[in-house]
Amino acid sequence: MNPHRISRRSFLKLTALGFGGWLLSPYHHTVKQVEFPAYDTLGRVCVGKVELKARPDQDSQTQGVLYEDAVVAWLREAVGRKPYYINQRWIETPDGYIYSPYVQPVRNQPQIPVNELRQTSLGNGMWAQVMVPYVDIVLDNEPSSHSWIKAKVDENQPIRLYYEQVFWVDRIKMDDQGKSFYHINPNYYGGVDMFWVPAESMRSITPDEITPINPDVTDKRIVVDVITQSLSCYEGKTEVYYCRVSTGAKYDMYGNPVDKWSTPIGKLKIFLKYLSLQMSGGTTGAGYDLPGIGWTSIFAPGGVAIHSTFWHNDYGVPRSHGCVNVTPTDAKWIFRWSQPVVSYDTGIVDVGASHAESTPVEVIES
Repeated sequence: MNPHRISRRSFLKLTALGFGGWLLSPYHHTVKQVEFPAYDTLGRVCVGKVELKARPDQDSQTQGVLYEDAVVAWLREAVGRKPYYINQRWIETPDGYIYSPYVQPVRNQPQIPVNELRQTSLGNGMWAQVMVPYVDIVLDNEPSSHSWIKAKVDENQPIRLYYEQVFWVDRIKMDDQGKSFYHINPNYYGGVDMFWVPAESMRSITPDEITPINPDVTDKRIVVDVITQSLSCYEGKTEVYYCRVSTGAKYDMYGNPVDKWSTPIGKLKIFLKYLSLQMSGGTTGAGYDLPGIGWTSIFAPGGVAIHSTFWHNDYGVPRSHGCVNVTPTDAKWIFRWSQPVVSYDTGIVDVGASHAESTPVEVIES
């Protein structure tokens, strides 16, 4: 048993009771008690609306409708039928089948909070990862303009963090009932929108977790194939890691071809790495502003990177704005294995400033 785990019931009580007067502000939303299904593997609906089908087939009877952030029991994955779509995977739940790309695989693993932060070269703090399907947050300031938080506040939507997002924690505080909360700086080096999150929802990432994999091997390279939607890591001629990816989308939300979202083809190199990064870009109708993107390795101008993804489960299909989307598990392995090496204290490395060795990334069309 994980010594940092606490019971789900205890976590729910802590979450429901934990927001005392010291957190009250006109900018926070009420944190509601949430009862997640008692299954080891869960799925979070990560699009606005999905249909529950009687069979893994788009044309089968609709059993019901679920909306964004609904959390369901993930019984198994099945191959089914979705006409005109590349991905044919479906998730079986106790109440029917959901098209897999619309469901983020998650777990509910509340933690025992830490009592003090690590001493680092940039002050006290720690990296932490969200370990529950989602958790509501409380703002520490008025939301900045044009941010992901401002958009949520304007639309009267809950402000949430999601499973496996990664953030920098720079303070710990207890309310008048002795419940712990972590203060999050989503931009690490001086973010604008700061917030508090129940400590039980996050797990402290230890320095051992980011130690390099096979650091003595110098002949490393990454090959991304935009046709097969795959990524391979090589040591010499030996493939040591393989995963499915989602590279740049070929069409916009209206079905129009878009070259500007293509992942650049050619031989490049990783030149920036962030343990966590807030990414934003695009325009109305296709814009994005996403915090807590873990294990980010930038290899092309414009911020094109290999990074973890929590907003879809459509690997094997082009759908990004140019980046290489991978699962958090895959992103973390690639981040640790590739050069340059990132220290826990800084959470970032810039090849231009450090002159460190970097791993080549070759993007091909096989």
